[in-house]
Amino acid sequence: MKSVDRILRTHPNSGTLPIDDSNVASDALLACIEACTICADACLAEPQLEKLRRCIRANQDCADICDATLRLIARHTGTVAEMVRQQLHACIMACQLCAEECDLHELEHCRMCADACRRCQEACNRLLGQISSSGTIPADPLESPPMGA
Repeated sequence: MKSVDRILRTHPNSGTLPIDDSNVASDALLACIEACTICADACLAEPQLEKLRRCIRANQDCADICDATLRLIARHTGTVAEMVRQQLHACIMACQLCAEECDLHELEHCRMCADACRRCQEACNRLLGQISSSGTIPADPLESPPMGA
């Protein structure tokens, strides 16, 4: 059992998000962040740099969005369900767009990055499905009511 999993299971609000799906998503998010960061850097070293500008940007955007998603799903106190859902949607889209852009280039690092993006997209989709099928993330005593309520 990973140390992150162990510490998460000790969290008083550990039932806020499904732990197993959250752990799988966290692992996929970390792998995607690393793959996108490395792919962007590798693209900078390629001779056809001009053709890779969109790929570099997609990699940077995807890594940043995955990082924000990872941080958000690691927090279980005061969780705002709609924010988690929307962030997962944004992450799924970023991973899809990055994978599609990487697919346009016949470079091994782009292929590997596209694979990491697709795995992350699947893991985030699974977590989103778990959250959505339960209807909501359980309320937290520190969660404030929706704005305008």
